[in-house]
Amino acid sequence: MARKAFYSFHYIPDNWRASKVRNMGVIEKNPLASSNKWEEIKQEGDDAIRQWINANQKGKSIVIVLIGAKTAERKWVKYEIEKGWNDGRALLGIHIHNLEDRLGNQSSKGSNPFGAFSVDGKKLSSVVKTYDPPRSTSSGVYNYISANLADWIEEAVEIRKPYS
Repeated sequence: MARKAFYSFHYIPDNWRASKVRNMGVIEKNPLASSNKWEEIKQEGDDAIRQWINANQKGKSIVIVLIGAKTAERKWVKYEIEKGWNDGRALLGIHIHNLEDRLGNQSSKGSNPFGAFSVDGKKLSSVVKTYDPPRSTSSGVYNYISANLADWIEEAVEIRKPYS
């Protein structure tokens, strides 16, 4: 079953990596804000950013957090996680540091962003699955994510059900 997903990631360093994952064709395609559009939204202030996130999460069944080196530190990623969970969406994390950026560079592994939240007295990171593809080459990581993403999404949806 094709799911509608909202992708959460640190835009500047990881937008190239995120677009690789988004374009795998495993789930329904969702348009990303271009860098120009994102800059316009940011200039309008926090309320405009919240409204954009809220509008873009609407109708989605899952929030997929693409974890780069500093994703867990990002204010808006935290908001997207909290909003998704509070609205009953499934959550899934995928480390993307070994995917190459547009210049062919990999980055360092980032922290699990779900560790900053609690649900039912335990860390959300103990509920939400986060995957770190066991490959070192960008093509290996890409192939691993592509081969497993649909199953990870369905598993995340099942994990979320008892908390709804």
